[in-house]
Amino acid sequence: MNAPHPARPAARILVVDDAATVRLYHRKMLGDAGWHTEEAANGMEALEKVATQNPAEAFDLFVVDINMPKMDGYSFVRELRRTAPQRQVPVLMVSTEAQAHDATAAQDAGANAYLVKPARPAELVLTAALLLGDGPAAQRAATQVHAIQGATA
Repeated sequence: MNAPHPARPAARILVVDDAATVRLYHRKMLGDAGWHTEEAANGMEALEKVATQNPAEAFDLFVVDINMPKMDGYSFVRELRRTAPQRQVPVLMVSTEAQAHDATAAQDAGANAYLVKPARPAELVLTAALLLGDGPAAQRAATQVHAIQGATA
């Protein structure tokens, strides 16, 4: 008889955006998916949180805006990628910048994925789940994306 697998702790996500309403929206969507979320208003604040966090409570994903005061999203990601031990943590950039070169610049800075605001809830959750390797959450979100696409077709 196989012993049950211990429950995985909820992933920890840092939402980095200068707009309080966007942080609230992203935290709600990601929190409803079962993940623990925290927030920072800019890249500098996010780096401070990373530098002072307990290693046992390290972030598993960063959801980052591009245009922010003090330190923009590109600079935050480049600095994060230079900083051990967080350099391998996935980054999802979410921005109003919708040109192809914006997604390329995000990738060049070190982001793993890019969504244009306003991100649809199911797409935000699906992308986060894929970056986190959370299969059950990805399956639920993919089902929602498929249902939405079928309803609009």
